[in-house]
Amino acid sequence: MLEILYQDEWLVAVNKPAGWLVHRSWLDRHEKVFVMQTVRDQIGQHVFTVHRLDRPTSGVLLMGLSSEVGRLLSQQFEQHQVQKTYHAVLRGWLESSGTLDYPLMEERDKIADKFASETRIAQPALTDYQALAKVEMPVPVGRYPTSRYSLVELSPKTGRKHQLRRHMSHLRHPMIGDSTHGDLKQNRGAAQHFGANRLMLHASSLSLTHPVTGESLLIRAGLDSVWQNLMNQFGWQDLIPDVPRVEFVPEPSQDNRSE
Repeated sequence: MLEILYQDEWLVAVNKPAGWLVHRSWLDRHEKVFVMQTVRDQIGQHVFTVHRLDRPTSGVLLMGLSSEVGRLLSQQFEQHQVQKTYHAVLRGWLESSGTLDYPLMEERDKIADKFASETRIAQPALTDYQALAKVEMPVPVGRYPTSRYSLVELSPKTGRKHQLRRHMSHLRHPMIGDSTHGDLKQNRGAAQHFGANRLMLHASSLSLTHPVTGESLLIRAGLDSVWQNLMNQFGWQDLIPDVPRVEFVPEPSQDNRSE
């Protein structure tokens, strides 16, 4: 059973577990468990994807309950009208906050994009980032006698493939558990000493306009046991508060709006 964060007659949001594929893919023919099929069976009706989360990423995943609502939600994502907030654990101490404006080359899959043109152009990519906390643990990983980690809040303003992982790697603070753009030695150390055996990236919340009612909808997803365990070990347990899953705020009436 998946944790349903919000459901009405038009849409449903779940807390996607790390390691789950959103939908069936011929690239992963041997997989048996998928979010879409599980949600469909759980609520007894078809669902329509409107955005994606990478397989190793956990957090808020939104789906429409009709093709029309799915189309309207997809438009909000495509037009960058949805505010997405992530949390991540990075290697080292990230001291600053700001907006990273660093174009990214298109990443292609070796199989799915086998016959694609070799011509690739760097695409604009923007990420807001805020350092929330840092810690130094008395555990040697690599050539240093201690290990340093940072907790950050991330908000992508564009939607490039693996944007958040690649941007943090560009800052020389790769995400813990990132097997593609990260530090494999640090990944093994974090898994061995702190139980961080997954990509430490969590889609914490989505803020959007309800496609039918027009109300403001904020959906939050709680942390899984791996995240909670790490937060407790690092003394960060109060930094991502246990807030209500959903805030559903009606728009002010026309008469009360400022001119």
